[in-house]
Amino acid sequence: MKIKALNGFKDILPEEVVLWNRVEKTARSLLQRFDFDEIRLPILEKTELFARSIGEATDIVEKEMYTFPEKQITMRPEATASMVRAYIQHGLYVRKPVQRLFTIGPMFRHERPQKGRLRQFHQLSVEVLGSENGRIDAELMALASQFFDEIGVSVSLELNTLGCPECRPDFRRRLLDFLEAKKELLCEDCRRRIGTNPLRVLDCKQQGCRQQVIDAPSMQEHLCSGCDDHFAGVQKFLTALGITYRLNKFMVRGLDYYCRTTFEFLTADLGAQAAVCAGGRYDGLVEQLGGPKVAGIGFAMGLERLVLLLLQNSGTLEATALDLFVAGLGERATDRAYALVNQLRRRGMRVAMDHEGRSLKSQMKQADKASASFVLIIGDDELKNNAGLLRNMASQEQLSVELQDEEIEAVVSSLLPAHTESG
Repeated sequence: MKIKALNGFKDILPEEVVLWNRVEKTARSLLQRFDFDEIRLPILEKTELFARSIGEATDIVEKEMYTFPEKQITMRPEATASMVRAYIQHGLYVRKPVQRLFTIGPMFRHERPQKGRLRQFHQLSVEVLGSENGRIDAELMALASQFFDEIGVSVSLELNTLGCPECRPDFRRRLLDFLEAKKELLCEDCRRRIGTNPLRVLDCKQQGCRQQVIDAPSMQEHLCSGCDDHFAGVQKFLTALGITYRLNKFMVRGLDYYCRTTFEFLTADLGAQAAVCAGGRYDGLVEQLGGPKVAGIGFAMGLERLVLLLLQNSGTLEATALDLFVAGLGERATDRAYALVNQLRRRGMRVAMDHEGRSLKSQMKQADKASASFVLIIGDDELKNNAGLLRNMASQEQLSVELQDEEIEAVVSSLLPAHTESG
């Protein structure tokens, strides 16, 4: 019996990795332009970290975490709590008053696998710690918007505010009164959430529940003066940056640490799983976990969904192209090709060869299958003249080149200027 990957865990095959690399390369380039630094975080953390930050009454902590109870450790279900833990543990707030950090890596949640959502999934998480200025909120949304533009994914932005500990209690009371009157018309999960996390009722995906809460009170109408000014400022700064958005009073968060600004980028191309980026403020989280009283805001993107969108848009997986395939005919020619290939790789070229002594016809098929831009043919005559035959696979034109790595690299470079960027 063949052993297969666990349900909800997926192999990312070489042809798919090309798209993953494209997404990650674009993200790293953009984040560098926005002055963010990368941090790499452990996969295992103390369970207490997520219970205290995310909230014990949340679906993630109650039902979805991969926890080892005897050790009280958990495989991270998201990155913000780990980011804040590292920020506090290493005193990053002492080094720089405002830290701009990002991380890319796998997260783990035990939920029902579906299109674009797995039990092991990958996220790009971007965080700014140390500023409560609304300009930062708008700047992060502008960053995400530019990222989607650069990878060619069409999205729309929705915006809401969750208030703060000062104004939320009054809103919560009004919301509870409203929900209690509708309780018998709500789904089982929503009835349970009324007593634990009533905001989540507004975010229920079941159509019946959505209809029942359409007239629910809005947090936007119950803000304290500080939150009202902050939310107005965020909208002003978004407009200044040319970012269009839509207000959505039903957008909430399943994690307890969020406050004030929340936002989502949505796509119309993934069915019910429309969100491809979600974020917001968590101004009290650092202090809650034992650090200084500093503000924070961030967002996360699910990379599986982005790759799925790119594949849907292109219709095919991109091939990883070779700059050059070296075809050696006979043992002496193959030995010469073997050394030459290694030299060319040192010069920054993506090069392959056949080691099995196959025919020229077979090797040309390998080169074509590998999307090689050029093939260098070396046989007895070529060895005698110290000059290989270089074939352009697109035009089928051939020319003789000296069997020196710098000569071959120079010729290929002149015909394929971006060869060091291939793949």
